[in-house]
Amino acid sequence: MKATIVIPNINGKGWLKDSIESVYAQTEQDFQLIVVDNGSTDESLEQARSYCSRPNFTLIENGRNTGFSHAVNQGIARAESEFVVLFNNDAFAEPEWLAELIRAAESDPKIFAVQSLMIRHFDRELADDAGDYVTWMGFACKTGDGRRASRYTKQKRIFSACGGAALYRKRILDEIGGFDENFFAYFEDVDLSWRANNAGYKNILCPTAKCYHICGASTGAVKYNAFKSQQSGRNSILLPLKNEPLLMLIVNFLPLALGYLLKCYKFHKQGFGSAWDKGMHEAFDLLRSGNLGKRPFRLKDLPHYLLMEVWMIWNMIPYLWYRLVVVRFDLK
Repeated sequence: MKATIVIPNINGKGWLKDSIESVYAQTEQDFQLIVVDNGSTDESLEQARSYCSRPNFTLIENGRNTGFSHAVNQGIARAESEFVVLFNNDAFAEPEWLAELIRAAESDPKIFAVQSLMIRHFDRELADDAGDYVTWMGFACKTGDGRRASRYTKQKRIFSACGGAALYRKRILDEIGGFDENFFAYFEDVDLSWRANNAGYKNILCPTAKCYHICGASTGAVKYNAFKSQQSGRNSILLPLKNEPLLMLIVNFLPLALGYLLKCYKFHKQGFGSAWDKGMHEAFDLLRSGNLGKRPFRLKDLPHYLLMEVWMIWNMIPYLWYRLVVVRFDLK
């Protein structure tokens, strides 16, 4: 079997069925579909159960919200295919989507993740996500958010794939480990892609693999709410601590500290300061417990660490351009 598609779901009655139908409408039919339900209390659980008689369909019912990372890891553990594809329950795929993801992955065995071109469902001229990146200040950001989707036509290497619609090579997942369940939700996909970068693998954007995404439908966090603020407070600290060697953390201490201060100010100003602080304390508690799960430093990975350092410094340019020019002047 070529691929295993994993859809995590929680209370997705308004979109889960259409998401599943878009998967079954693929031109590439050599796949298994696994839906992992995290304690839905609406009609979406019954919608998922209605597919149980379909071949190559599996439903996992957790009975409670175990978090995105744990849910998708359950699906990954069941996969016996060459590739694992994660797909949000509020995303809808074009018919060639899966075939294009597989085609891109097969072009190079060093490719770990292939990012879909995610387009805003309700404004289909605009992109939602064309790959994620991390800046020198520790900010994890989306490429293309709110910009014209027509800008993204070329396959290229990216820092990180968004786990909302991405393919992963199972062999490399087995090598570097799955999604870190300490992240629960948000930035767990960036952490995974960063680990792959450190190990010398590549993540790419495949702009011909198109899907449409509602964004934030399950969490209610199109921008920020208390839940997302808490996750951000914890995970934005864990991200560099896990993936930067000690010397790299020392070199980057000042920009990282400035980034955290700016984030702290932003969340407190927006009224989510207590949630942010709670997440931050969770991160430091995890660090003190010794359960961070940091990969050991390997001398042979030094060129990859150096590449990540240069890349994060360079990423300050698109970040500042987006914040100071694109957003300010509403450029598309």
